[in-house]
Amino acid sequence: MSEPVRAPAPPSDTGATHDVTDGTVRLHAAHRDETTALQATLDRITAWVGWPGFTIAVAAATGVWIGANLLARHYGINPIDPPPFSGLQVTLSVGALLVVTLILSTQRREDKLASHRALMILELAILNDQKNSKIIALIEEERRDNPAIPDRLDGQAITMSTPADPVAVLEAIKEVPVDPA
Repeated sequence: MSEPVRAPAPPSDTGATHDVTDGTVRLHAAHRDETTALQATLDRITAWVGWPGFTIAVAAATGVWIGANLLARHYGINPIDPPPFSGLQVTLSVGALLVVTLILSTQRREDKLASHRALMILELAILNDQKNSKIIALIEEERRDNPAIPDRLDGQAITMSTPADPVAVLEAIKEVPVDPA
Protein backbone atom coordinates (compact mmCIF):
# COMPACT_ATOMS: atom_id res chain seq x y z
CA MET A 1 0.00 0.00 0.00
CA SER A 2 1.40 3.36 -0.98
CA GLU A 3 1.64 6.43 1.18
CA PRO A 4 -1.06 9.08 0.65
CA VAL A 5 0.13 12.09 -1.29
CA ARG A 6 0.31 15.12 0.93
CA ALA A 7 0.29 18.71 -0.14
CA PRO A 8 3.53 20.52 0.59
CA ALA A 9 3.53 22.53 3.79
CA PRO A 10 2.88 26.22 3.28
CA PRO A 11 5.99 28.32 3.34
CA SER A 12 6.90 29.47 6.79
CA ASP A 13 6.93 33.15 7.70
CA THR A 14 9.97 32.61 9.90
CA GLY A 15 12.24 34.04 7.19
CA ALA A 16 10.46 37.39 7.11
CA THR A 17 10.10 37.41 10.90
CA HIS A 18 13.77 36.57 11.26
CA ASP A 19 14.69 39.39 8.85
CA VAL A 20 12.73 41.94 10.91
CA THR A 21 14.16 40.61 14.17
CA ASP A 22 17.63 40.61 12.66
CA GLY A 23 17.12 44.21 11.56
CA THR A 24 16.16 45.21 15.09
CA VAL A 25 19.19 43.40 16.51
CA ARG A 26 21.43 45.14 13.96
CA LEU A 27 19.90 48.52 14.90
CA HIS A 28 20.68 47.95 18.58
CA ALA A 29 24.15 46.59 17.79
CA ALA A 30 24.97 49.63 15.64
CA HIS A 31 23.74 51.90 18.44
CA ARG A 32 25.94 50.02 20.92
CA ASP A 33 28.95 50.08 18.54
CA GLU A 34 28.63 53.84 18.03
CA THR A 35 28.80 54.38 21.79
CA THR A 36 32.04 56.04 22.87
CA ALA A 37 33.87 54.95 26.01
CA LEU A 38 32.73 58.14 27.73
CA GLN A 39 29.10 57.52 26.78
CA ALA A 40 29.32 53.93 28.01
CA THR A 41 30.75 55.15 31.32
CA LEU A 42 27.99 57.76 31.65
CA ASP A 43 25.38 55.07 30.87
CA ARG A 44 26.78 52.85 33.64
CA ILE A 45 26.82 55.75 36.11
CA THR A 46 23.26 56.72 35.13
CA ALA A 47 22.13 53.12 35.63
CA TRP A 48 23.78 53.11 39.05
CA VAL A 49 22.18 56.45 39.99
CA GLY A 50 18.82 55.13 38.76
CA TRP A 51 19.07 52.08 41.01
CA PRO A 52 16.61 52.37 43.96
CA GLY A 53 19.39 51.51 46.39
CA PHE A 54 21.19 54.69 45.36
CA THR A 55 18.33 56.80 46.75
CA ILE A 56 18.49 54.88 50.01
CA ALA A 57 22.29 55.29 50.13
CA VAL A 58 22.04 59.08 49.58
CA ALA A 59 19.35 59.38 52.25
CA ALA A 60 21.40 57.27 54.67
CA ALA A 61 24.60 59.24 53.96
CA THR A 62 22.71 62.50 54.49
CA GLY A 63 21.33 61.21 57.79
CA VAL A 64 24.75 60.02 58.93
CA TRP A 65 26.30 63.39 57.97
CA ILE A 66 23.70 65.36 59.92
CA GLY A 67 23.80 62.93 62.87
CA ALA A 68 27.58 62.93 63.06
CA ASN A 69 27.76 66.72 63.02
CA LEU A 70 25.02 67.05 65.65
CA LEU A 71 26.70 64.43 67.87
CA ALA A 72 30.07 66.13 67.49
CA ARG A 73 28.53 69.40 68.59
CA HIS A 74 26.76 67.66 71.49
CA TYR A 75 30.02 66.19 72.78
CA GLY A 76 31.85 69.49 72.46
CA ILE A 77 33.83 68.53 69.37
CA ASN A 78 34.04 71.13 66.62
CA PRO A 79 31.70 69.74 63.86
CA ILE A 80 32.93 69.62 60.27
CA ASP A 81 29.65 71.06 58.96
CA PRO A 82 27.58 72.71 61.71
CA PRO A 83 23.89 73.47 61.23
CA PRO A 84 22.46 74.67 58.85
CA PHE A 85 24.84 72.21 57.11
CA SER A 86 25.95 74.47 54.28
CA GLY A 87 28.60 71.94 53.17
CA LEU A 88 25.90 69.28 52.86
CA GLN A 89 23.69 71.68 50.90
CA VAL A 90 26.49 72.47 48.43
CA THR A 91 27.38 68.78 48.08
CA LEU A 92 23.77 67.78 47.42
CA SER A 93 23.28 70.68 44.97
CA VAL A 94 26.39 69.76 42.98
CA GLY A 95 25.34 66.09 43.09
CA ALA A 96 21.88 67.01 41.81
CA LEU A 97 23.41 69.04 38.97
CA LEU A 98 25.64 66.11 38.00
CA VAL A 99 22.69 63.67 38.09
CA VAL A 100 20.64 65.98 35.87
CA THR A 101 23.44 66.25 33.29
CA LEU A 102 23.98 62.47 33.41
CA ILE A 103 20.31 61.84 32.78
CA LEU A 104 20.11 64.39 29.98
CA SER A 105 23.17 63.04 28.16
CA THR A 106 21.93 59.46 28.47
CA GLN A 107 18.41 60.44 27.42
CA ARG A 108 19.74 62.27 24.37
CA ARG A 109 21.60 59.16 23.24
CA GLU A 110 18.59 56.93 23.91
CA ASP A 111 16.35 59.35 21.98
CA LYS A 112 18.55 58.76 18.94
CA LEU A 113 17.89 55.01 19.22
CA ALA A 114 14.15 55.62 19.71
CA SER A 115 14.13 57.85 16.62
CA HIS A 116 15.82 55.15 14.54
CA ARG A 117 13.38 52.56 15.88
CA ALA A 118 10.39 54.79 15.06
CA LEU A 119 11.72 55.34 11.54
CA MET A 120 12.14 51.60 11.07
CA ILE A 121 8.55 51.02 12.28
CA LEU A 122 7.29 53.69 9.89
CA GLU A 123 9.16 52.13 6.96
CA LEU A 124 7.75 48.69 7.85
CA ALA A 125 4.22 50.16 8.03
CA ILE A 126 4.64 51.78 4.60
CA LEU A 127 6.00 48.52 3.19
CA ASN A 128 3.05 46.59 4.68
CA ASP A 129 0.63 49.13 3.17
CA GLN A 130 2.22 48.60 -0.23
CA LYS A 131 2.07 44.82 0.15
CA ASN A 132 -1.59 44.91 1.22
CA SER A 133 -2.43 47.16 -1.72
CA LYS A 134 -0.70 44.73 -4.06
CA ILE A 135 -2.61 41.78 -2.59
CA ILE A 136 -5.93 43.59 -3.01
CA ALA A 137 -5.03 44.53 -6.58
CA LEU A 138 -4.13 40.89 -7.35
CA ILE A 139 -7.40 39.63 -5.84
CA GLU A 140 -9.33 42.19 -7.90
CA GLU A 141 -7.45 41.13 -11.02
CA GLU A 142 -8.23 37.48 -10.28
CA ARG A 143 -11.91 38.35 -9.80
CA ARG A 144 -11.99 40.14 -13.18
CA ASP A 145 -10.11 37.32 -14.98
CA ASN A 146 -11.99 34.38 -13.46
CA PRO A 147 -15.08 33.60 -15.54
CA ALA A 148 -16.72 31.79 -12.61
CA ILE A 149 -16.87 35.02 -10.58
CA PRO A 150 -19.26 37.73 -11.74
CA ASP A 151 -17.42 40.88 -12.78
CA ARG A 152 -18.41 44.00 -10.92
CA LEU A 153 -16.86 47.32 -10.09
CA ASP A 154 -15.82 47.54 -6.43
CA GLY A 155 -14.89 51.15 -5.63
CA GLN A 156 -13.67 50.30 -2.14
CA ALA A 157 -11.32 47.60 -3.46
CA ILE A 158 -10.01 50.01 -6.09
CA THR A 159 -9.32 52.59 -3.40
CA MET A 160 -7.67 50.02 -1.12
CA SER A 161 -5.48 48.71 -3.94
CA THR A 162 -3.74 52.08 -4.11
CA PRO A 163 -1.03 52.46 -1.43
CA ALA A 164 -1.20 55.51 0.79
CA ASP A 165 1.00 58.46 -0.13
CA PRO A 166 3.21 59.07 2.96
CA VAL A 167 3.73 62.75 2.02
CA ALA A 168 -0.02 63.34 1.71
CA VAL A 169 -0.59 61.58 5.04
CA LEU A 170 2.04 63.80 6.70
CA GLU A 171 0.43 66.94 5.26
CA ALA A 172 -2.98 65.80 6.52
CA ILE A 173 -1.53 65.22 10.00
CA LYS A 174 0.02 68.69 10.00
CA GLU A 175 -3.36 70.23 9.15
CA VAL A 176 -5.08 68.70 12.18
CA PRO A 177 -5.28 71.33 14.93
CA VAL A 178 -3.41 70.39 18.09
CA ASP A 179 -5.31 70.82 21.34
CA PRO A 180 -2.97 72.63 23.77
CA ALA A 181 -4.62 70.96 26.77
